[in-house]
Amino acid sequence: MSTNAPQRGRGASENPPNRFIPLYRERYDDWDDPEDPAPATRFFRDQTRSILTTNDSPDIPFTFSLNPYRGCEHGCIYCYARPTHEWLSLSAGLDFETQIFVKENAPELLRQELRSRKWVPQTVSISGVTDAYQPIERRLELTRRCLQVFAEFRNPIGIVTKNALVARDIDILKELAAVQGAMVYLSITTLDPDLARVMEPRASNPVARLRAIEELAAAGIPVGVMNAPIIPGLNDHETPAVLEACAKAGAISAGYVVLRLPFAVKELFATWLEQHYPARKERILGRIRETRGGNLNDGRFGSRMKGEGEWAEVFRDMFLLHRRRLGMAERGPKLSTESFTNGRLAQGSLFD
Repeated sequence: MSTNAPQRGRGASENPPNRFIPLYRERYDDWDDPEDPAPATRFFRDQTRSILTTNDSPDIPFTFSLNPYRGCEHGCIYCYARPTHEWLSLSAGLDFETQIFVKENAPELLRQELRSRKWVPQTVSISGVTDAYQPIERRLELTRRCLQVFAEFRNPIGIVTKNALVARDIDILKELAAVQGAMVYLSITTLDPDLARVMEPRASNPVARLRAIEELAAAGIPVGVMNAPIIPGLNDHETPAVLEACAKAGAISAGYVVLRLPFAVKELFATWLEQHYPARKERILGRIRETRGGNLNDGRFGSRMKGEGEWAEVFRDMFLLHRRRLGMAERGPKLSTESFTNGRLAQGSLFD
């Protein structure tokens, strides 16, 4: 177990070894080098040649997703996407939240893909892996420019984010919502600002996320809440209050995901518990194992999102009870592709 101290403004306190690389640099606990301070965020150009990624997982309700950034500065300690940085020869720890890869040509690539004759209009998920509204988006506006492309083609999109910055793009989202082409989910894990600060250090605070729900709903944009992840013994008791606050703000649907800890995330999360909630660490990890067949992760389709066992069943029943009580739906309105246009038909008619 690492004894590195928590780092201000970061979720992880270390860079655990990359499972694909046998050689790595380890920082000693007694290393006090003024030339090696806590890492600042660095940004790199990502010269990807395509922007829409696909998945065929039976428990994920979309096929295509768009992620303008690799890595995420929000620094959520539990993030299931952390191990994707290992594919880049980096660590799932501090590297994931301090080494951010930026797909500068995302809007241009998206326009090419939507204009292709191979494209079949369908809903695209924005932030399927990392958050499209992380802090650098305020300056670069990559996600906003991608939304403008989706609005140009009237292709439906769904957004999941922990950042209130999504409300900045209400003008574009209203265009899409007018043709049943937009749904936004704010991910709210806790209403406790102190817990949010150490668990999701650079994401918007809970009050700001609730305010974003209010602004989106007032603009006529369908908005829901993802109470995720649910961490047994840490934030599960907050669910009724989270749902009530979101319903009051204007959320019309609600879902949840029980914490899963793939690969290096297991060790990162355990270290984080030791640093911030040592007295509750074993109880929390024990509860997680109860939902995962005795392990800290269970990747099986169908069970990985909700967990199994007595605790998982009790939590599910409680969640459904409060969702019904508040009049919230399981899902938002069905999005439509009927208004999709890519300009080819209009251009072709000139030569008919």
